[in-house]
Amino acid sequence: MANSLSPGMIKDLSKGFEGKCEAKDSLVVCFGEVLIDFVPTVGGVSLAEAPAFKKAPGGAPANVAVGMSRLGGSSAFIGKVGDDEFGYMLVDVLKQNNVDCSGVRFDPKARTALAFVTLRADGEREFLFFRHPSADMLLTERELEVKVIEQAKIFHYGSISLIDEPSKSAHLAALKLARKSGCLLSYDPNLRLALWPSPEAARDGIMSIWDQADVVKISEDEITFLTGGDDPYDDNVVLKKLFRPNFKLLIVTEGPHGCRYYTQKFRGRVAGIKSNSVDTTGAGDAFVSGILFGLASDLSIFQDEQRLRDALRFANACGALTVTERGAIPALPTKEAVENLLSKATTV
Repeated sequence: MANSLSPGMIKDLSKGFEGKCEAKDSLVVCFGEVLIDFVPTVGGVSLAEAPAFKKAPGGAPANVAVGMSRLGGSSAFIGKVGDDEFGYMLVDVLKQNNVDCSGVRFDPKARTALAFVTLRADGEREFLFFRHPSADMLLTERELEVKVIEQAKIFHYGSISLIDEPSKSAHLAALKLARKSGCLLSYDPNLRLALWPSPEAARDGIMSIWDQADVVKISEDEITFLTGGDDPYDDNVVLKKLFRPNFKLLIVTEGPHGCRYYTQKFRGRVAGIKSNSVDTTGAGDAFVSGILFGLASDLSIFQDEQRLRDALRFANACGALTVTERGAIPALPTKEAVENLLSKATTV
């Protein structure tokens, strides 16, 4: 299949997204952590070598919520921050980006989470987290904003909120409510091994809710980790060990090289889009917001391979634009920027 979209196809695709994403029944609710990322002001250095850091709002589920809104979609965030300056700053950022924050809670006894993140010269990302515990770990089941979840069309989440109690119980309760309310369940494990007690705990925790999802997005490295070292490029590994009969879509992201997709009817690959990478933080979250933006407009995309490919190319463009700036939320693109890139993009 062709790897590029004609101007007419781009116009039709964005028009389809735009039509329903403003409606209440297209709401995407993102559950989990929001935090402050500290990103080095220069690239290619370790955290210890960084001369200074730039403060940027982040946290994968919050990134996706803002990404959805930037594209013109409807989104809400459920989570917890500290009753501190960083917490209020983060909520202000979400509100400024038209994210519904009625499900956000403030904890007077815990600080907002902080994370220092860098892309070293060898291409490896390095993380240093400050969570002892942080407020996001302390959300309780009774603090859930039930009405927001019940209104959602898509409920999106990661795995970090499964690491500790009480956030784990709150996560499981929210998941149960979302399923009961008829939400499409979207799961991006977003492996952060340093936060788990052990690799075994991380693998068990991530897989404990694996079968419940409708849509799963994973990276090549996460395939290797979850399968115990199997080849992440082998379709048989993905289909036999990770795909489930109830899945509507499983996506494997390959960084700048695009993504692979697996559904109950078909599978394939969509090439990445060339861009000048400055900082990869948030690129995966931008991709997720891009594909959820398409799904929120029309869930029948699962049944039409060409339309799914178009939606995934749109998502690839979201990721390609995000790496051109530092930080996650500050770099998330608008729909207009994505359309502009798609109209003149070349594939990797």
